[in-house]
Amino acid sequence: MTTDTTQNRHAPVRFDTKIAVVLREDLETWQRLNVTAFLVSGLGTRVPEVVGEPYEDADGTPYLPMFRQPVMVFEATKEEVTAAHRRALSRDLPRSIFTSDLFATGNDRDNRAAVRAVPADQLDLAGMAVYGPRNAVDKVLKGARMHP
Repeated sequence: MTTDTTQNRHAPVRFDTKIAVVLREDLETWQRLNVTAFLVSGLGTRVPEVVGEPYEDADGTPYLPMFRQPVMVFEATKEEVTAAHRRALSRDLPRSIFTSDLFATGNDRDNRAAVRAVPADQLDLAGMAVYGPRNAVDKVLKGARMHP
């Protein structure tokens, strides 16, 4: 006979929040991977509760903690990414951005300077990560499709 504790341990975990990345559909494969990695790296610093506990293998070797929930990756046109950015700003959701200018820089200082040089409504966005209540993130990503 199974106890409630055992049943709950095996039940799927549902989150009322969502971590999502939206990438411009015209990016090269290496760019999509690079942009995704950069974008999600910012969320754990601003929203520490999205990071779970450290890992450890059977030998006791420690590993860094990771997000406690899946990251959903979407693709969209340049215009749809820009619209998603506007909606994320209007909802004041935690977000990170990666602009096309960052492909030409090689360090954090130059990355921040490249973003700082452009007004928000003129950013050439390659991608954006956003975190928040599930329904709010879904509204921000309206029009985007799951990444193939």
